[in-house]
Amino acid sequence: MNLLFIAPLSGLVALCAAYFIATWIKKNDEGTVRMKELASFIREGSTAFLKREYQTIAIFAAAMFLFLIFSLNIQTALAFLLGAVFSLAAGFFGMRTATNANVRTAAAARTSLTQALKIAFRGGAVLGLSVIGLGVLGLGILLNFFGIGSPEQLELVTGFGLGASSMALFGRVGGGIYTKAADVGADLVGKVEAGIPEDDPRNPAVIADNVGDNVGDVAGMGSDLFESYVGAIISAIILASTAAHAGIYQAVMFPVLIAAIGVLASTAAVFLVGSKDTKNPASALNLATYVGSAIVLVSSFFLARALFGPDLIVGSNFGGIGAFGAIAIGVIVGVLIGASTEQYTSADYKHVKGIAKQAETGPATTIIDGFAVGLFSTVAPLLFIVFGIIFANYFAGIYGIALAAVGMLSITGLVVAVDAYGPISDNAGGIAEMANLPPEVREITDKLDSVGNTTAAIGKGFSIGSAALTTLALFKSFTQIADIDVISLVEPMVLVGLLLGGTLSFLFAALTMRSVGKAAFKMIEEVRRQFREDKGIMEGKSKPDYAKCVDISTTAALREMIVPGLLAVMGPIACGIVLGTYALGGMLAGAMLTGVLLAITMANAGGAWDNAKKYIEAGNHGGKGSDAHKAAVVGDTIGDPFKDTSGPSMNILIKLMSIVAVVFLPLFM
Repeated sequence: MNLLFIAPLSGLVALCAAYFIATWIKKNDEGTVRMKELASFIREGSTAFLKREYQTIAIFAAAMFLFLIFSLNIQTALAFLLGAVFSLAAGFFGMRTATNANVRTAAAARTSLTQALKIAFRGGAVLGLSVIGLGVLGLGILLNFFGIGSPEQLELVTGFGLGASSMALFGRVGGGIYTKAADVGADLVGKVEAGIPEDDPRNPAVIADNVGDNVGDVAGMGSDLFESYVGAIISAIILASTAAHAGIYQAVMFPVLIAAIGVLASTAAVFLVGSKDTKNPASALNLATYVGSAIVLVSSFFLARALFGPDLIVGSNFGGIGAFGAIAIGVIVGVLIGASTEQYTSADYKHVKGIAKQAETGPATTIIDGFAVGLFSTVAPLLFIVFGIIFANYFAGIYGIALAAVGMLSITGLVVAVDAYGPISDNAGGIAEMANLPPEVREITDKLDSVGNTTAAIGKGFSIGSAALTTLALFKSFTQIADIDVISLVEPMVLVGLLLGGTLSFLFAALTMRSVGKAAFKMIEEVRRQFREDKGIMEGKSKPDYAKCVDISTTAALREMIVPGLLAVMGPIACGIVLGTYALGGMLAGAMLTGVLLAITMANAGGAWDNAKKYIEAGNHGGKGSDAHKAAVVGDTIGDPFKDTSGPSMNILIKLMSIVAVVFLPLFM
C-alpha cells in the first residue's frame, strides 16, 4: 500500500468537514434586521479588502514564479504557486465563514451561552480545518508527484513552504496594519476623547475595526498558522535523509502520517465543543485540545514502533521509538509554552492585575509595567524551547528537533479554531452593541471574547515556539545542502551575517510598527474631523461615514505591507549573493535569536495590556470611564500593533528567511 495517499485523503476529510460546518452555521438565525445590516457591512468590507490585498500579492507571486523558473526549475516554481494559492485560500475560506458566524453568535447569545460558544468555535474550526486540510493535501500531492527516493526530490517540496511563508507574511502584515490602524483610531478618539463605549455605532471607525478583526485576526492568522504547519512538516521531510540508515521512506512517512493523524484527531475533537451545556467556555475549548493531543500521542507511539526498526534513526538513543519521544517532547513543550503565555496574559494571574493596578497612576506606568511583563515573559518559553531542543535531539538527533515542531503543531486545526473563535466573539459583541441588544447579550459575548484574548495569545505562543524549532531544523538543512560542517563565530563573514540578521528583526519590527502608527494617525484625524464637522453624529441624528474609515485602513495596509515583505525575501538573497553562504548562515542564526525574543516580548506585552484594560472594564480599579481605564486604553492601543502586527509577523519572518536560503542556495554556491 502506498502510504503517501493517506495524507491527501485525510486533507479531503478535513475540507469536507469544514464545508459541512460552514453549511450548518449558515442555517442558524441571523437575528434582527439591524443585525443583518451590520453584518453585511462587515462582510462586504472584509471581502473587498481581501480581494484588493490578493490582487497586490498576486503581482509578487507571479514575479517570484517566473524568477524560480528561470533561476532554479519548473518543479520548485509549481510547488511555490501551489503553496501560495493554498495559503490564500485557507485565509479566504476562514474569513468568509467568520463573517457569517459573527452575527449568528450574537443572535444565539440572546438565549444561550452554549449555543453562542458552539457557533463561534465552529466558525473558527472552518479556518482550522481548511488550514490543515489544504496543508496535508498540498504536501501529499507534491510528494506523490515528485517522489521521495532522493534528497534532491525532497528539496523540491521547499517551494511549497516558500509560497506559504511569503503569502503568510504579506497577509499577516497587511491584515495587521489594517486592523490595528482601525482599532487604535476607534479606541483613542472614541473611548478616550469622546467617552463613548467600545463598538458604539456613533464611532466612524467602528465598522473598519470589526472588518479588521476578520482580515487580520482570521485571514492573516490563518495564513500564518498554515505557514507554520507546513514549514514544520517540510523541515522534517528534508532532514529525513539524515535520519535514515537504510532508506528514507520511513523517515519521510513518519511526519507525514503524524500530520494526517493530527488532521483526523482535530476534525473529531472539533465536534466536542458545544456538545453539552457549559458555563465555562475555556474548559470546553481546553477539552477539545486535550483530546486531540492525546489521540496524536498514543497514535505516534504505535506508528513509531510500526515504521522504525531499532537502528534506523541517526543519533537516537532509543532506536526507532525515539521518534515517538521527539513528538511527545514537542507536544509537552507546546503545552508548557501555552501555560506560560496564559500566566503572563490572562487577567486571572498577577502580571495582568499588576498592570491594571499601575493604570491608577497613569499611562506611563501602565506602559512601563506592561513592557516589563513582555520582557519577563521571554524567559520561560526560551527555557522550554531549550529543553525541547536538548531532549528532542537526545531522542532522535537533529531529525528529532524537526519532529518536535511537527508534534507541537500536530493539532494545528484545534489551535487555529480556538484562535479564530476570539475575533468571531469580538465581532459578535460589536454587533450586539451597535444593534442595541440587551446588556445580558453583551455580557455573554464579552465572556466569550475575554477567553478568546487568552486563547489567541496561547496560539501565538504555539506558533512562536514551533518557529524556533522549525527554523533550527531548516538551518540544519541549509548547512547540509551547502556542505557546511561548522559555522564559526571567529570567522569575520559569519559575524557580519550574525549582526545583519539580528538587526533585520528590529528593522522589520520598526517598519511594521511605524506603518500602524502612520495609518492610525490618518484614522484618528478622520474620526476627529467627522465628530467636529457633524455634531449630529454624537447626538445620534446623523450616520457616520464608515466607508471613509474602511478606505483609509485598506489603502494604508496595501501600501505599507510591501517593504517589510520584500525585506524578508530579498535580505537573505542579497546576503547570499554578495557575502556568501557562511555570512548567510550567520544571518539566519542572528535573525532566529532576535526574532524569537522580539516575537514573544511583543505578543505577550500586547496581550497583557489588552486584558488589563478588560480587567478594569469588568469593574476593577474604577471601571469604565475612570482615569485608570483611560490609562489602560492607552496601553492597549500601544499593545495592539505589538500583539497583532509586529509580534506574530516575526515568526513568519525568521522561517521565511530560512526557507528562502534553502530554496535559493544553488544561486549562492
